[in-house]
Amino acid sequence: MEKLLGELTTKLQKSYGERLVSVVLYGSGAAGDHHARFSDLNVLCVLTEVTPRELSAGEPIFRWWRSQGSPSPLLLSESEFQKSADTFPIEYHDIRREHRVLYGKSIVEGVPLDDSFYRAQVEHDLRAKFLRLRQKTAGILSDSDLLRRLLADSVSTFCVLFRHALILHGEDPPATKRDIISRAAARFGLDAAPFSSILDLREGRVKPREVRPDRLVGPYLQAIGVVIDAVDRLEK
Repeated sequence: MEKLLGELTTKLQKSYGERLVSVVLYGSGAAGDHHARFSDLNVLCVLTEVTPRELSAGEPIFRWWRSQGSPSPLLLSESEFQKSADTFPIEYHDIRREHRVLYGKSIVEGVPLDDSFYRAQVEHDLRAKFLRLRQKTAGILSDSDLLRRLLADSVSTFCVLFRHALILHGEDPPATKRDIISRAAARFGLDAAPFSSILDLREGRVKPREVRPDRLVGPYLQAIGVVIDAVDRLEK
């Protein structure tokens, strides 16, 4: 991971020069909860401006970075980063909470969080991801291999959203996925067992054939629904 991040930072420096303001790692990679097989390396790249010139200069870098298994860096101008906290409260909370500056100045602490639409975004993302998961499940329920992969791929997203649900309920949640699930189970009364089984699968603690995804998907969806209801009941 560190070698890849070093290569990315060097490529960005060479391509953008003085136009590169900051490169920031955030998410599971910064929190020490990164899993090479399933986790992305999330990188914020801040420039003095973002025009077609910058997009063109970054194209080969972003193509290379995607080939390494992670999404393209989030590309923002410094002005855009300072003005977008109210629009993307989940992302700004994530970046503020767990980040590491790889290059340039630390711009994260200088931008105040704006939670005007925070609860609404958390509920929206929970419901949208839940409905998308249920839709995908309906097409592969009898295929154990595909269903296992779907559950393993989805659990990280729901751990992130559960963390934000905890924040909305006044908690200071932990960083790791297992600790988040444990805290959410205590706070919301959900069943942590399906998440533990999926995380065991994801982390290679059990063999795939030892996991029956058809038995997990029901309680997994039910637990997500519990958190959605808890966020929905908050004052709007």
